[in-house]
Amino acid sequence: MKTQKLISAFDTFAPTYYANEWDNVGLLVGTPDWAADKILLTIDLTESVLKEAIAMKANVIVSYHPPIFDPLKSITNRTFKERVVLDAISNNIAIYSPHTSLDIAKGGVNDWIVEGLGDGDVRALRPFGNLPPDEECKIITVCPEDSVEALRLALSSVGCGRIGQYEQCSFTTAGTGTFIGKEGTNPTHGVSGELQSVIECKFEMVVSRASLSLAIQALRQFHPYEEPALEVHELCERPRRDMGVGRRILLDQPMQLDELARKLKKHLGIGYVRVAPAAGKDDRSTVQTIGMCAGAGGSVCELAIDDGCEVFITGEMTHHRVVAATARGCTVVLTGHTNSERGYLPKLKEQLIELLPKADISVSTADAPLWTYF
Repeated sequence: MKTQKLISAFDTFAPTYYANEWDNVGLLVGTPDWAADKILLTIDLTESVLKEAIAMKANVIVSYHPPIFDPLKSITNRTFKERVVLDAISNNIAIYSPHTSLDIAKGGVNDWIVEGLGDGDVRALRPFGNLPPDEECKIITVCPEDSVEALRLALSSVGCGRIGQYEQCSFTTAGTGTFIGKEGTNPTHGVSGELQSVIECKFEMVVSRASLSLAIQALRQFHPYEEPALEVHELCERPRRDMGVGRRILLDQPMQLDELARKLKKHLGIGYVRVAPAAGKDDRSTVQTIGMCAGAGGSVCELAIDDGCEVFITGEMTHHRVVAATARGCTVVLTGHTNSERGYLPKLKEQLIELLPKADISVSTADAPLWTYF
């Protein structure tokens, strides 16, 4: 199996265009044609995890956090990040990072956290609305009915008409067009200087911004008219309630704060959480509307509060953001950064096994929480 199959598998549930703009996701080391028969999953790609991968003869490491985030000016053995990249290349181990693509995706890390809290109505705190790259614009023209097929094939060859796993997607509407060609024109139908009425088809295809100039060139080249009508529309975002940044759950049944903490610890597989109760609240206070964001979700906390959340769960937050949240009446629960993410890896393993049944996929045993408490 090649690495491209792993990339295609992630594209089915957490494609790279889901990720936040600041993130660095996708294939970071290697090429799509590298072998991918044995895959190791980890939260952080440390030197210990890389040694584990080499020992087990893994071809690919899926590192939730991207090991290459800030630009590398060199790849030597001077820093651990450079050594990790250098040793991975030396051992023909590809590195793929999904990070915020998995946070945002339906059924991803944030939805996994929600599963441990109970039943209720769930939605994203900031709904995802990014368009798939192939559907950023729509190109529209009118042409004779007998020219539609040639235009569809020509535009498809330069990237138009791709919607998800479908290609050559188009829409055609019959109608009547009118025109008067000025002196010196050579209309396909009728003669210049006279009003012409022609049965035509309105023809539409989606296209990416990157392919738009090629699409316009192809349309002009293969269109039978010497001056074809042409429209380009930039498409709007289509926000989805079930995916995006963070999650908000309105529980079917309220629970006490101490019960929420117990459920969360059990689901994450950890022995503790840190709780900063809102003013006037304690462990016996009941809660029903809960916001969350895996990892370092401090920047999302105000969204949760504005959305009526009584509790906000995340991995880590700065002291001053916690103070501000509790002052606004929101209790903050901190699990530890990777504690909010690591328990998801077995579920990710199941997802990938279903899509890549021939691959040998395992979760790293060398990947571990950074902190030890005495």
